[in-house]
Amino acid sequence: MPGRAILKIGGSWEAMRAGFAWPRPARFNIAEACCDAWARVAPDRLALRYLRPDGEVRDYSYVQLARASRRFGEALRGHGIAAGDRVAVLLPQTPEAAITHLACYRIGAVVVPLFTLFGEDGLAFRLADAGAKAIVTDGPNLAKVLAIRDRCPELAEVFSIDQREAGVHGFWQELGKAAEGGPAAATGPDDPAFIAYTSGTTGPPKGALHAHRTLIGHLPGIELVHEGLGLPGDCIWTPADWAWLGGLTNVLLPGLYHGVPVVAHRMAKFDPERAVDLLADLGVRNAFLPPTALKLMRRSGVARIPGLRSVASAGEALGAEMLEWGRATFGREINEFYGQTEANVVVGNAAAVMPVRPGSAGRPVPGHDVAVIDAEGQALPPGQHGEIAVRRPDPVMFLGYWNRPDKTAEKFVGDWLRTGDEGMMDADGYLYFAARADDVITSAGYRIGPSEIEDCLAGHPSVAMAAVVGAPDPIRTEAVKAFVVLAPGAAAEGLAETLVARVRERISPHVAPREVVFVESLPLTATGKIQRRLLRDADPSKPLPPSSPSG
Repeated sequence: MPGRAILKIGGSWEAMRAGFAWPRPARFNIAEACCDAWARVAPDRLALRYLRPDGEVRDYSYVQLARASRRFGEALRGHGIAAGDRVAVLLPQTPEAAITHLACYRIGAVVVPLFTLFGEDGLAFRLADAGAKAIVTDGPNLAKVLAIRDRCPELAEVFSIDQREAGVHGFWQELGKAAEGGPAAATGPDDPAFIAYTSGTTGPPKGALHAHRTLIGHLPGIELVHEGLGLPGDCIWTPADWAWLGGLTNVLLPGLYHGVPVVAHRMAKFDPERAVDLLADLGVRNAFLPPTALKLMRRSGVARIPGLRSVASAGEALGAEMLEWGRATFGREINEFYGQTEANVVVGNAAAVMPVRPGSAGRPVPGHDVAVIDAEGQALPPGQHGEIAVRRPDPVMFLGYWNRPDKTAEKFVGDWLRTGDEGMMDADGYLYFAARADDVITSAGYRIGPSEIEDCLAGHPSVAMAAVVGAPDPIRTEAVKAFVVLAPGAAAEGLAETLVARVRERISPHVAPREVVFVESLPLTATGKIQRRLLRDADPSKPLPPSSPSG
């Protein structure tokens, strides 16, 4: 059967690693592996369950997804989209989002997943940087796309799944007019499949270009943390948006690959009570729940959530108390794992195989070589702190940053991909995350780079300078905190609310500051770089420290 596991779970960890071998197909296409293979042998097998906003459930079989994605692939071709062209997807968890992904993969186009909460500036940068030729969106997001269309010179085609306007194609109308295409393109494992934008500390967001093989690279880790995904009765869901790897490659694609029904549901804001109902009503047995979702569920007073066979989480360490709550609430361990946009799900836990240690993301998943290294790229002995790194070649690893060979080179030291995370590995190989080595903010499972927010704040005429850091938050891990130096003659009264609204509208609500502090100056290095560490560590009752002479 297609979708069979590539990791045999059982025995000792050492034996699992020693006995693992990566499949090395000469040709690999995500649409073929996740859809067409099942459509041939089990056409009526349930692939997707869509819980509509009105409460109606609509089911989609593999053959329905295959036919729809073949037709939409041909519709894209009819509008001039060819292999290698970028197609943006600005949709929540909907069948049309899954169909568009599959359609693009099957014709060799490159998907650019975009978060629906992005504002005009956030969207315009990513669309222009990727050189997207087409975008698929919906009514709630269409106005933003049309407002920035002239800022995206290569954006020739706009498709909407539910609202028609002049110059906008109807998704289902175009799909209905198109012929049903043939087999998926004979792409190689290293051919590009999608660009996932990730935030860093300096400069604008960078697009991590991933190949079709990244699905293969994700499989052992996803199989591990769900302790054999694809068992009879399995059904998977996550509140994480499919625009992020947490939704796309941790749930949607591996779920489809393994023949596991994937639940799709628009959840603009996570509602713990609604989530509990969804798990029960739709028979979800496998869940990926980011730490913030788990914390909100715990705070809501949920006493017991039966029926789940596996619960996985990633983003930040849960700690002993949350793990104990998980055991009491779900009746099983929460299997934590670790990864980042450039190399995801490379460390993980599996309670059925090894003890879960509080504070640890687990051990390196079979097939992945992970270590803690020093500045020169040398692996450190157990117990010593350094930078977490992943060795190349690795099928899960990105091809590079889109049009940024300089940033791609900076990401590596020798064959080690530097994650920018500090941590420690114990003598048994358990990895413990300590802190970010840079200034990326981890908030509610999102990695937020300060640069884009600072640029937005500084664009207001009342702002001379701005700096953004992460402040401790009991639910989100960190909350975005902004320090603002006023322009000459500007007044602070009412400005904080204006600045927060500006970031919400121009970039995205999920990166908007939750606190704005007005200061006379910012601590800078001799070369003019903001010393964010001093801002994070500053005593709020005292003046900010002076600028440092160091470079």
